Amino acid sequence: MGSNVVEPGDEAASSSAQRRREQRGWCWYDWANSVFPTSVITVFLSLYLTEVAESAARASGQPCADGSALVDCDISLWGLSFPAGSLWGYLLSVATVVQVLVLPITGAIADRTQNKRVMLGGFAFAGAAATSALALLAGTNWQLGVVLFILANICFGGSVVVYYSFLPEIADADERDGVSSRGWAFGYLGGGLALAFHLALYLSHEALGLTEAEAVRWCFFTAGLWWAVFTLIPLARLRGHQPPQGSERGVAVFRAGFSQLAQTLREAKSYPLTLGFLAAYLVYNDGIVTVTNVAGQYGERELGLDRTVLITTILIVQFIAFVGAVAHGRAARRFGAKRTIMGSLVLWVLVVGAAFFVEAGQEFQFYGLAVGIGLVLGGTNALSRSLFSQLVPPGREAEYFSVYEVGERATSWLGPLVFAAAGQATGSYRLAIVSLVVFFVVGLILVALVPVRRAIAAVGNRPPTVV
Repeated sequence: MGSNVVEPGDEAASSSAQRRREQRGWCWYDWANSVFPTSVITVFLSLYLTEVAESAARASGQPCADGSALVDCDISLWGLSFPAGSLWGYLLSVATVVQVLVLPITGAIADRTQNKRVMLGGFAFAGAAATSALALLAGTNWQLGVVLFILANICFGGSVVVYYSFLPEIADADERDGVSSRGWAFGYLGGGLALAFHLALYLSHEALGLTEAEAVRWCFFTAGLWWAVFTLIPLARLRGHQPPQGSERGVAVFRAGFSQLAQTLREAKSYPLTLGFLAAYLVYNDGIVTVTNVAGQYGERELGLDRTVLITTILIVQFIAFVGAVAHGRAARRFGAKRTIMGSLVLWVLVVGAAFFVEAGQEFQFYGLAVGIGLVLGGTNALSRSLFSQLVPPGREAEYFSVYEVGERATSWLGPLVFAAAGQATGSYRLAIVSLVVFFVVGLILVALVPVRRAIAAVGNRPPTVV
């Protein structure tokens, strides 16, 4: 006769299988959400929204200088007038400020209620819906694009905070570097494939009977659909791991969330080593973000490369970053996350330094630079995420990751400022790009000064076998 008794070994095997299933499902959210920063923000929305704003200015009788920075082509919002060409920059700034205000309370509520799966789905589906709704952006209604982008950006940031906070729950200390690296790798692969599809749709719009604007709007619609559909996979596999920290319901959840956030901020001073690593991350991440954001400008203005080359470069970075993230995960398993991050920062210094020597018009040299960036881009961020997860107190993951995300956005202005100031002072984009080396050097020094094993022990976590 059969037996219903579950042997201890069978229970352990079942638990291990469930954890691996959750880990694989968790990685799919990197795949799902990467379409938003890649296809929407980096490639299509900035130019398209500017064109719609310019059309609105022309419709209102404003004189616009074609091919210029649109300094005489003004639009108005809330009584303020500014050039249509400046809309995207201002919008990114406003969206960042809104995230800085919203994300901390998001993390506090996630930790307080431990209803992370529902919050992840809510943010993801709302963000995906706002992204798809950008397909309605046409004619002169650029204000609709502003509202939808801010909403989608808030939801993207909120979902990432909740998503990151799952990592310590589904992976033990020795698994996190590998799981985080696979997630980043999967994200770059998904973002690259989505972008390749969108570029194919855009470039073949005439054969499909679409105008250029219609093709872009279809890109927005399918980007939101991609985000929503692939989010179903992590939602089906992730589950709750911790009981709620409170019993509040409705509006009381928000009041409790604010109280818990205030308590966390007070307690954070008790973990100076955690804050030390966060400071180091914010410094070198500012360099990473700035390099990726100004690489196109450097290629176009300093090297004289056309936009086809620049778009190809984006695809190269996406797919090589997949390889780089996987390689960083394997290196961390052998050398530890801290040493691997430090090695990656050394490579960043070499890559940024090499940018100075790329000759004008030499597209293959620029592609080589893209390969170098891709190799270190995904891995540095992946291991930073997993290492930080070791440095936060158990049960407070979402709150600390909200601080992680807010800090990243709140400090992301310094790198572009250094780049712009160096370019203005020297009259050279080459010297401006090299000036960014300082972020990686300072970040490397700060990381080296953090005693990671002691920092992990200070918050009550078990350190991995190799730190």
